[in-house]
Amino acid sequence: MKTIEALRQTLYDALPRRIFREEEPLARHTSFRIGGPAELMAFPTEPAQLQALLRLAHEAGVAPHILGAGTNVLAPDAGLRGLTICLRDCLIGLELLDGTHISAMAGVSLAKTALFAAADGLSGMETLHGIPGTVGGAAFMNAGAYGGEMKDVVESVDFLHPDGRMERFAAADCAFGYRTSVFQTLPGVIVRAVFRLRPGEPDAIRAKISELAEKRRAAQPLSMPSAGSAFRRPQTGYAAALIEQTGLKGLTVGGASVSEKHAGFIVNNGGATAQDVLTLIREIQKKVLDATGVRLEPEVRLWE
Repeated sequence: MKTIEALRQTLYDALPRRIFREEEPLARHTSFRIGGPAELMAFPTEPAQLQALLRLAHEAGVAPHILGAGTNVLAPDAGLRGLTICLRDCLIGLELLDGTHISAMAGVSLAKTALFAAADGLSGMETLHGIPGTVGGAAFMNAGAYGGEMKDVVESVDFLHPDGRMERFAAADCAFGYRTSVFQTLPGVIVRAVFRLRPGEPDAIRAKISELAEKRRAAQPLSMPSAGSAFRRPQTGYAAALIEQTGLKGLTVGGASVSEKHAGFIVNNGGATAQDVLTLIREIQKKVLDATGVRLEPEVRLWE
């Protein structure tokens, strides 16, 4: 197995030096605005570069961290050793395939994808428009909001394995569940998703998107750095309601707080560390468990 030092030289020899940054602050690339330096971060600009990165890391026995829009990630204060691959400038593109199907590359935002569908008179993604993040991240998490989930509209997902092999997963093979999918068990990268939608009136679709966006703005602390919903929905009740009824709105550890606007969000008030957030998560879990008997599980992905 090669060390990261040996892999670094191999990557520098095989790919343009400009796509790499050393000791890059992860706080610049996460919606929480938290995270120490990534030892080596790659910013591929085309699929061929991504394929080479994955293959060379695989051959070196190095498992890279994969970062999309960084909207559901808590990066560690100490940063990440090894290789981190940021996909924000790589897997881009939208295509109308026929009267009911669109193709979206994994790096495209859900918002842009939903608006593209609306412009073509295709309905089904209205509830997904306001979810921050990319198509790839949304498929990985089976993201959802306001009664809709990715599983409702995804027909297939193209997945790039570390050895360079591309595989197409039909929706039935994606093992979509509540905030989970088969891709959470596989090394590699989601490359593209095909959505199966239904014809609708563009103005009516856009009106629904605007209605839900206003509802989101009124209820959620969108102006504050966060990673969205901090906890998964428990089997009984809702995380935000349980946190609020336990009297935890505004609970603060360091620079991190339970949002006063929406108890399901943990926000960065400025200068919050990953340790602040982790400590706050544990305190919320303990207090809610003691008060209600329900154990909340984090929805945000905690990187190590």
